[in-house]
Amino acid sequence: MTIAPDERPDLEAPRDEASTQRRGADLFEEIEGARGAVRHELDAEIALELRDLSVFYGHFMALDSVSFDVPKQEVTALIGPSGCGKSTLLRCFNRMNDLIPTARMEGSIMFDGQDLLGPAVDSVGIRRRIGMVFQKPNPFPKSIFANVAFGPKINGYKGDMPALVEESLRRAALWDEVKDDLDKSALALSGGQQQRLCIARAIAVQPEIILMDEPASALDPVATLKIEDLMRELAEDYTIIVVTHNMQQAARVSSYTAFLLAGEERTGRLVEFGPTQEIFTNPTDRRTEDYITGRYG
Repeated sequence: MTIAPDERPDLEAPRDEASTQRRGADLFEEIEGARGAVRHELDAEIALELRDLSVFYGHFMALDSVSFDVPKQEVTALIGPSGCGKSTLLRCFNRMNDLIPTARMEGSIMFDGQDLLGPAVDSVGIRRRIGMVFQKPNPFPKSIFANVAFGPKINGYKGDMPALVEESLRRAALWDEVKDDLDKSALALSGGQQQRLCIARAIAVQPEIILMDEPASALDPVATLKIEDLMRELAEDYTIIVVTHNMQQAARVSSYTAFLLAGEERTGRLVEFGPTQEIFTNPTDRRTEDYITGRYG
């Protein structure tokens, strides 16, 4: 739902809970009816446990004391205005922030009984189990086959590589489009195909969690819908965490949603986390209501 700036209501206007529920429900039900039911079981197993996670870049605190559980084999959306720390949070899950010299993390992220922020953690090993797909497709300047086979090859995979490449491309809904051109340069693919190739490349190393940082923001509507369909299908076998600025996309693809917001000091904090339907139709925090109804952000 988008409200033109000159039509946005006063932020100090009295809260109308019934109206908020109608607006959120209208958005959620419209999308749910068009795209299929969104699962949001409350008793899901836990893939990641965040406790008091804070991130610093030098003396600047980018995230402050974020705590919530990421459900296993579901799509969890991270939403909020630009600059609230969504991508910073996403990069914590596979220690990508380690590549920034000034970055420092406090708190804990428990994954399979291990604290991902612990000093003894093998960050390279973690990235094999927690893959990432970036906002802009970044295929290697190699063939389609070589792109998908790259990760398994450097990790010492000894199995049937052609079979693994085919299975990964099938899981990424790309096999039928490229099966006769596997020696073709990946750079010759369309933007949407390149992004699905990057997803296939991530799948090929058999991760448990796939992180997606605005994976469809640079794509046209048709390619975007293919990526969204793919996310829902992959959640049958993988835990998906996606950063998105698109409220409709969050409602379409996710079972759970985390809303982050930064104050005047630009430090991001978790405002609310819960099943997506509840976040959109009955938020517990006024700031969540303001954001999902387009009053700001």
